[in-house]
Amino acid sequence: MRLVLFVFSLLLTASAFAARPVLILGDSLSAGYGIRPDQAWPALLAGRLAEKRLDYSVANLSISGETTAGGRSRLAPALAERRPAVVVIALGANDGLRGLPLPQMRSNLDAMIAASRAAGARVLLAGMRLPPNYGPYADEFAGVFADLARRHQVALLPFLLEPVAGRPRLFQADNLHPVAEAQPLILDHVWPALAPLLK
Repeated sequence: MRLVLFVFSLLLTASAFAARPVLILGDSLSAGYGIRPDQAWPALLAGRLAEKRLDYSVANLSISGETTAGGRSRLAPALAERRPAVVVIALGANDGLRGLPLPQMRSNLDAMIAASRAAGARVLLAGMRLPPNYGPYADEFAGVFADLARRHQVALLPFLLEPVAGRPRLFQADNLHPVAEAQPLILDHVWPALAPLLK
């Protein structure tokens, strides 16, 4: 009987100190569209966390084609089920490419940040940029991320694809999605913004 109680207490202790996830809520840029899932930057992040012996796992809930509205609808169940320590919100690209109303995007991102913080998670907001031919909409689009990060006092990565933008060889034939070779560069770009949140 004592042995059973001892084993049971060990199991409880192990579960109490189980690695809490870094939840990544993104679109095709984080889902690894066109490449193997294990080549995408979130998978590489999991490897880096293990390499550095940091007690975090990665829950990549990114879906190709996802908008901020879709992410908002999926976030509450994900927070309840996963109980993440950190939430990386990497959405907005599809809203922008489709020219969706920016107040709607702002509202969705605002709600996601607030919900994540209310659940006790630290937040990294990964912004996006649009091509110059989108005109004033492109400037307003980029401004949404900066404004929300400032308002909520959360970490901001202004442009997820900054290290690969303008380098055609690092993109697939659609000129939208980075190739496998680009993924370590994206991770190296994300890491300085994410690492301080892993405390």
